[in-house]
Amino acid sequence: MPIIPNIMRAVALDRFGGPEVLTLHTLPVPIPDPDEVLIAVHTAGIGVWDVDIREGWSPSGSVQFPLVLGSDGSGTVAAVGANVDRFAIGDEVYSFAWDNPKGGFYAEYSAVPSHTVARVPEGLDLEHAGAVPVSGLTALQGIDDHLHLTAGETVIIHGATGGVGTVALQFAKLREASVLATAIGEDGVALVRHLGADQALDGRRNDIAAAARGYAPNGVDAVLAFAGGDALERCVDALREGGRVAFPNGVEPEPKPRRGIVITPYDADAGVAEFERLNRAIEASRLEVVIAAAYPLSNAAKAHERLAAGHVLGKLVLRVR
Repeated sequence: MPIIPNIMRAVALDRFGGPEVLTLHTLPVPIPDPDEVLIAVHTAGIGVWDVDIREGWSPSGSVQFPLVLGSDGSGTVAAVGANVDRFAIGDEVYSFAWDNPKGGFYAEYSAVPSHTVARVPEGLDLEHAGAVPVSGLTALQGIDDHLHLTAGETVIIHGATGGVGTVALQFAKLREASVLATAIGEDGVALVRHLGADQALDGRRNDIAAAARGYAPNGVDAVLAFAGGDALERCVDALREGGRVAFPNGVEPEPKPRRGIVITPYDADAGVAEFERLNRAIEASRLEVVIAAAYPLSNAAKAHERLAAGHVLGKLVLRVR
């Protein structure tokens, strides 16, 4: 049995603000409830929603300081609650626990509901597993549950170079769709081509609508969007009658309603069945999880500064252990 300390290092904020409010704290190790798992965190994912929360947005409407950010991560099981029988001490796991009342993954330990935890799939180490729970669930549910993408269909993955977009592109190819990926910069275009895009273009420099017409003369079947604004509107312009759009909540500006086009905003769900499906997709696609940079836990503020600078290809993570 591992020895679990009473205190831990965690990066937390005592007030809302810029990256500078993320500071190293010494906090009590959370005690898991009967239906929870205590994870000794290895890697924590960093998301744009972390920035929103750091600046003052609260998913639940209430905040208790010090607040530990981090909705997803990976690690090993350090302890399980009395009602948990799916995991054993030492199992390598990853998790997506949104708005967790006991704090997030920017810490050495995190206690999360057991249904938000899954064993790390074959082919991923702990660092790459820590980068993928939110991205993977968001990408797969967009493709399968909201776009219902099928083999032979054409899809634009808009914003394909981010943490979610790089995964969505690969899952769309797993479903045997034909993918036009929008990126930013030559390096972004090269990345999405490497990941399997059938066509790629720089969404800021190229005419998306013209490229899409050449790619699918009768109109594109679907758009999965991870960025908003005028470029997204041009993607929607390229849809056929009856085409569909899906985007995670938080993409702004949202696409404008169109007659004959189904537009679906959504949130990713975490659960036992959802993670089982994600694991199957990760293993079947031999998923390449793109990590833009990994920072020590103590450098969380610098990681947020990097996120604010933009043009992040893939996902930023914190190395906790």
